[in-house]
Amino acid sequence: MKLGDDNLFPFIHDFLKIYLPKRRRASQNTVRSYSAALNALMDYIKARNSVPLSRITMEMLTADTILSWLDSLDENGLSDATRNNRRAAIRAFLDYASDRDITVTAVLNELKKVSFRKPSATRIVDYMSMNAVAAIVGQTDENTRKGFRDRVFLMLMYDTAARVQEMLDILLCDLNFDGKPKVTLHGKGGKPRVIPLMEKTMRHIQKYLREFHDGLPLSSEIPLFYTVRKGQTHPLSARAVRYMLLEYGKKARAVCPEVPENVYPHLFRHSRAMHLYQAGMDLTLVSQWLGHANLETTEIYAYADTEHKRKAIAASTPPDSPLHSKLNAARYTVTDEELLKKLVGLR
Repeated sequence: MKLGDDNLFPFIHDFLKIYLPKRRRASQNTVRSYSAALNALMDYIKARNSVPLSRITMEMLTADTILSWLDSLDENGLSDATRNNRRAAIRAFLDYASDRDITVTAVLNELKKVSFRKPSATRIVDYMSMNAVAAIVGQTDENTRKGFRDRVFLMLMYDTAARVQEMLDILLCDLNFDGKPKVTLHGKGGKPRVIPLMEKTMRHIQKYLREFHDGLPLSSEIPLFYTVRKGQTHPLSARAVRYMLLEYGKKARAVCPEVPENVYPHLFRHSRAMHLYQAGMDLTLVSQWLGHANLETTEIYAYADTEHKRKAIAASTPPDSPLHSKLNAARYTVTDEELLKKLVGLR
């Protein structure tokens, strides 16, 4: 397929394949997110201009087209958060392209005028009870090599509230058992954060090291978790982890009805964060534990906990009770001002 005489696709290639992963050291998830946004925009331009993909040019990447595409996301029912993420991805690409083609600057300046949207409603975060987490981990068979590996993986993922990619990126040298045991996670953008390890988890990790990394020093730069296929060692993949959780989740539901239908890696992260908050950990510390860049991102746990309590009160209040009419969800909505007052001690 012959491409038009234009810089668009070379710019996209270099942005996704060289600039983001090698120069910006962006995570694989970030690259995939930016790629998905650009892919969706290209499909929109293709349909809007009735041209094949190979004939899309820089001239078609106008501010009007991009703004029209962003508006179409609303029509397709996508959330404000998704719209903001896609806008940020396109803006990052245009910023990159404008350094190499000055004609792109005008489009970039127009896009900069479009502000991020504040979500109209606070998202309710999904999380599991402690019973559900324990039931899922309990489905692993620690008497088998694979089952023991899976148990340690799940315990560590819950303990640290790590993202799945952060788990897969853990190297032996990221573990530290001197003094208080801890592990260094490498978050988005390669930002490291140190998370303490619970004693029970540490004992399982030490046993795992003897089984899977016998004789290797903790200074080794090799993945902590791996799989073996046909005698060959391969890195554990995110896809394998998702499949693992679906299987263990299905088995766990048979013994614990609290286990949700869909068990996925980020659910462990949400659950640990919620349990820390419910146990009394300050929201700012939860934010640091999770590696959030902004405290606002962590506010979903405060809202979800408040909403959970509201539902519990509603469920325990008879319909004929005078209090029933007072159970208004709006009264329990966590606003920025309420959180601020709580954080500074006014409430």
